[in-house]
Parts: sequence; C-alpha cells; structure tokens
Amino acid sequence: MIDRILIGVLSLVILASSVGVVYIKHLNRTLFFELQQMEQERDTMDVEWGKLALEQSTWATHDRIEQIAKEQLHLTAPKLDAVVLVMP
Repeated sequence: MIDRILIGVLSLVILASSVGVVYIKHLNRTLFFELQQMEQERDTMDVEWGKLALEQSTWATHDRIEQIAKEQLHLTAPKLDAVVLVMP
C-alpha cells in the first residue's frame, strides 16, 4: 500500500519535473529568438545612426554654413577697417 502511494507520488513528481523542463526549454528558445531579433534591430539602428552622423557632419561644414549665410541671409564678412578688436 505504501509502495503504491510512493510510486504514485514519485510518478507525479517526475511528470511535473518533465513538464517543467519542457516549459523552461520553450521559454529559453522564445527568449533567445527575441534576443536575436533585438540584436538585429540594434545593428540596423547602429547603421542608421552612422549614416545620420555622417549626414550631420556634412550639413554642418563651415563652407555650407557660409554659403547659406551669403545666399539666404545675405550676410557678408565685414571689411577689415570695420573690425574693432576688444581686449579684456
């Protein structure tokens, strides 16, 4: 009688352990797949960030800013005799 109860309990424990192992394996695979997707998204964003940084450096060059100042804002450099040097 006690042997049957012990065998039944041990069988249930083994079954629960088996289900737990299958669940953990499934969870591990799901999380690994999610990790791979996020790493791929990170890599894509790194490439985009590099392109944007290059574009920003191109748009912020001194020559481009000077060109815009001349063409759109009609600014010119002052003549040398109009420049006043202030010493601290």
